[in-house]
Amino acid sequence: MTCMNYRGCMGRGRTSALAVMLAVAVRGATVEIQLPLEANAFKQDLGAEIANAQCLICHSVEYVTVQPPLPRAFWKASVQKMQQKYGAAIPEGQIEPLADYLTRNYGKTNAATSGSSTLPASQPAPATLAHAGNLDGPQVATKYGCLGCHSPSTRIVGPAYREIAAKYQSDPDSAAKVEQQIQKGGSGKWGPIIMPPFPQVTPAEIKALTSWILGLK
Repeated sequence: MTCMNYRGCMGRGRTSALAVMLAVAVRGATVEIQLPLEANAFKQDLGAEIANAQCLICHSVEYVTVQPPLPRAFWKASVQKMQQKYGAAIPEGQIEPLADYLTRNYGKTNAATSGSSTLPASQPAPATLAHAGNLDGPQVATKYGCLGCHSPSTRIVGPAYREIAAKYQSDPDSAAKVEQQIQKGGSGKWGPIIMPPFPQVTPAEIKALTSWILGLK
């Protein structure tokens, strides 16, 4: 329709333009997107050290938490798929404990039908490495799945332990820095891959592991 009144048309044009600008301004002021904070470690429980060491190499904790609470057979099959189809370096001896952990914390626990070897609540967890005096760096690394990402001499996912020892050989605070890295995790020092924290490692185990790493030549 043709407008026969110039001023009226201009007035309506200004009103329309103002309405559009107000709508844009209102939308700009109200649209706010807040993404949830990502968890950087799995729930603390027996087996969390395996999940942190193995699962976080390829995906986030959220990849697990968004799964429905399914029974143990699902979680074991998922772990085996990661190992067999996607090449995850999960040792055979860690498949059952990892399936138990995921079922207990993120799935449907039903020991009567799932065949789970989950420890009863009244049964204490297996003892950690016997005594502080007997702690051995390679044993600690094996216990917590460290060797899935690191080896003494070859870069895997993270740096070789000899690379770490060489980097810190002249640093007087080397032990404290490596101990903090083990306990709190981090990224950026050796590339974009995130190292998960391992707060469940005891202080004596951390010292044994750090001493072994920094002693490599």
